[in-house]
Amino acid sequence: MFMLASALASASESAPAINAQRYDADYPALNYSGPATHNAFARLQARLDRGELTLDYSPSRGYLDALLKALKIDPSSQVLVYSKTSLQIDLIEASTPRAVYYNDEVYIGYVQNAPLLELAAMDSELGLVFYTLVNKPSAPRQFDREAGRCLTCHDTYSMMGGGVPRVVVLSAMVDGAYNPPTRETSEETSDQTPLRERWGGWYVTGQHGEQVHLGNLPIDGDPKLSARTDAQRLNLQSLDGLFNTRPYLTNKSDIVSLMVLEHQTGVQNLITRANLKVHTVLARLEQGAVPAPRTLADLSPRGQAAIKAMVEPLVRTMLFVDAVEFTSPIAGNAGYEAWFQGQGPRDRQGRTLRELDLKTRLFRYPLSYFIYSASFDSLPEYIRQYLYGRFLEILQGRDSSGLYAGLNADDRKATLEILLATKPDFVRLTGMTLP
Repeated sequence: MFMLASALASASESAPAINAQRYDADYPALNYSGPATHNAFARLQARLDRGELTLDYSPSRGYLDALLKALKIDPSSQVLVYSKTSLQIDLIEASTPRAVYYNDEVYIGYVQNAPLLELAAMDSELGLVFYTLVNKPSAPRQFDREAGRCLTCHDTYSMMGGGVPRVVVLSAMVDGAYNPPTRETSEETSDQTPLRERWGGWYVTGQHGEQVHLGNLPIDGDPKLSARTDAQRLNLQSLDGLFNTRPYLTNKSDIVSLMVLEHQTGVQNLITRANLKVHTVLARLEQGAVPAPRTLADLSPRGQAAIKAMVEPLVRTMLFVDAVEFTSPIAGNAGYEAWFQGQGPRDRQGRTLRELDLKTRLFRYPLSYFIYSASFDSLPEYIRQYLYGRFLEILQGRDSSGLYAGLNADDRKATLEILLATKPDFVRLTGMTLP
């Protein structure tokens, strides 16, 4: 599940984040524990401080509705999770699941009657950063930075140093309402995970045919869930009848939103890893010969080889090489599909990389929409240059590795045309133009 663990104590935006010294030691040029100023919450805080924006408080959900509106996050993105993976676990039950809302750069966690909203955002310089907002009418509208206890779960590439902050989506086997999952009873999921292994501890609505998953599974001690058969827990139109859904923005936990969330977080984590680690590796390999490399040509052969080793997993993920194919069509029913597809840039034929397929795969075209994100654009130019070169090579059918042989020739051609028409940075760094 999405683990957006928030601490009850936090530091102000102007103060250093708590207990982030590990990153300061691993990545001294990063200054992760310093102020985070290149993300949606920092920009929103600046607008609040200047009086350009106010956040209205609602007696039902506090600042949640106003925050979603300010950040342009649609309620249809809502996914609900009932396993206990937040520092506010005492308030999370099968009858009061945590709601997660998100867009390309921001994640918001809401727990009923909780004192805090749990927040995370992609910062173009620091990677994933964490905040809380006190969800009480008397509290100041202040996004408080928190990077201590959150990293206990959100740094999982390496807990002993060399890790990076990540968004984590887990499928957790929940044995009882008061028995939180552990690392031994949960598995991280992505678009490469078979559906039958996904969404333990999550509510799931929408159609998926004969395909099965671990969502809506019974919990010991909860008669409404325990009494449901597989036929009753799969292909749900809504969650009404399982618990009181009125406190939430919708009665859905949309399957398509869950699948996009899994793909997006996988790409984001690889981008963060590349952004943070490449600087450190190159500093060691280049030994100061290239103090500020800009292009691939500025790097030594060893430096270029290091870039390849660290970035190739991102190439594969963004081209959906290992993504699971569907055996039955997928369909959400929360309106998420229309909202998600309506955001992306389109070429003159109306095509977009955000177009969903949902028949045999998640996306229509074999290149991730995350190429348009601020996170991707924040990568150093030499990394983007490498990525663009690989995308071009693969989409033109010139890759000889055999790893991308399964990409349909018509899909590759259409994807390249969309990319050339909608991503000026790709055109600039590859020198390609539309015919």
